[in-house]
Amino acid sequence: MLVYASTLLGFALATASGAVVTFESVPLGAPNGPSGVWNGQAGTGGLTIDGVNFNNSYTAFEGGFFDWRGFAYSNKTDTTTPGFGNQFSSIAGGGAGGSSQYALSYANGASIKFTSNTNLTDLGTSITNTTYAGLSMLNGDSFAKKFGGISGNDPDFFKLTITGYVGGSAVGSPLDFYLADFRFEDNSRDYIIDEWTFLNLSPLGTVDELRFSYTSSDNGDFGINTPVYFALDNFLSPVPEPSAFLLVMLGGIGAVIRRRR
Repeated sequence: MLVYASTLLGFALATASGAVVTFESVPLGAPNGPSGVWNGQAGTGGLTIDGVNFNNSYTAFEGGFFDWRGFAYSNKTDTTTPGFGNQFSSIAGGGAGGSSQYALSYANGASIKFTSNTNLTDLGTSITNTTYAGLSMLNGDSFAKKFGGISGNDPDFFKLTITGYVGGSAVGSPLDFYLADFRFEDNSRDYIIDEWTFLNLSPLGTVDELRFSYTSSDNGDFGINTPVYFALDNFLSPVPEPSAFLLVMLGGIGAVIRRRR
């Protein structure tokens, strides 16, 4: 029975300009959020990090309840606790490349804005699931189904779509990234991303904003049942040279398709 299929570990190479956004400088905890988290609790809105703005909205309710949207930041490492209470952990157990802090995004409408038109050719980022979303798809919960269903044959998927904008208008073709894909004829190829995975952003071209949205095979009366989260790190990393990519493949081939039973 498939549990996880991991993909190639995402990694970043430092640029001469230091333009890679790593999120290590974000102040976590009070007054910005719970311990180890920045979720916009202070009401300051989004953060601008290294000249790049990541949106955030936060609403507090009576009884200590709250709702946040857009981007949050965390150093949580819990990969085993299911449910909403563990919404701020990456399924990879920390940041990309062994770093401590990373970003998380929740709900449609998250956006990243640049101060001017930015060419994303030869740039990318590392992406993975959150523990909440990953374990929900793996096992199912009171709100969402177990991917593959009881038989394991259901063609389920969870897709992140990134769309580039210039001046408020969409440009080019959206870029899709499957956080989970169970549509294969051969069930042994089904996977849920559980490692940091490098995504090449080059196809998006020149943009001044990126917007993020989700699509899932599991939907109900109120929209997507799958928890609509993903984790992000090492934003604007250079795309690895073919030789560097080969070295990573040779050194970590066991992580390309790893199955846990």
